[in-house]
Amino acid sequence: LKLKNTKGVVFEVNIFLVVLGYSRYKFLKLTTDRSQSTVFKGLLESFQYFGGVPHEILFDNMRTVVDHSRTQYGKPIYNERFYEFTKDSGFIPRSCLANKPQTKGKVESLAKLMNRMLVYNNEFRTLEDLISIVRKFNEDINDEISQGTGEKPKDRFKNEQRYLKPLPNQDVFEDYLNLRPNKRKVTLESMISIEGRKYSVPPQYINKTVFFQIRDDVIYIM
Repeated sequence: LKLKNTKGVVFEVNIFLVVLGYSRYKFLKLTTDRSQSTVFKGLLESFQYFGGVPHEILFDNMRTVVDHSRTQYGKPIYNERFYEFTKDSGFIPRSCLANKPQTKGKVESLAKLMNRMLVYNNEFRTLEDLISIVRKFNEDINDEISQGTGEKPKDRFKNEQRYLKPLPNQDVFEDYLNLRPNKRKVTLESMISIEGRKYSVPPQYINKTVFFQIRDDVIYIM
């Protein structure tokens, strides 16, 4: 999403979006990158916003979540670091079918909401102003009648909230939020070299540039 501030400076930002299935209650967050730590932070903030954790979450096939997309003939292969996060958080990940946008369901249908933000062109000065606009926008859409249910998300959420799982202990997630991604090109031998040491990575990354993190001498492809 590209928006101009009052001085004509273009801000290129992303919108992180989580939608609860029953109520259509939404959490929106403005981000400036799509790193794995940003995804983790967005999910944790959504849990705090909802006051609990959904039992299952459906994801798009973004590289911070899956190493190999789900197809009609095979299951997804989740990124190892992401899968650890799901276990610590207490939810089950589900993956959309590759090249099947209709399986994204409610999130995909809400893409038109992003167009509504274009009215804020030339209406803000700083990134902080834009963050505040997104927060207010989040509250507004949760107070609107949903075409899918005929009710306001905030009203249906009152019934849905009690089915959410308890919030996880936030201390567990410090490492997830402080990860700094590195970048290397994978050799023909399916290796990357870091500080004189070589690490093996899955062969599908040969000749590709990958983002990764190292923790406890284990490499995690993002």
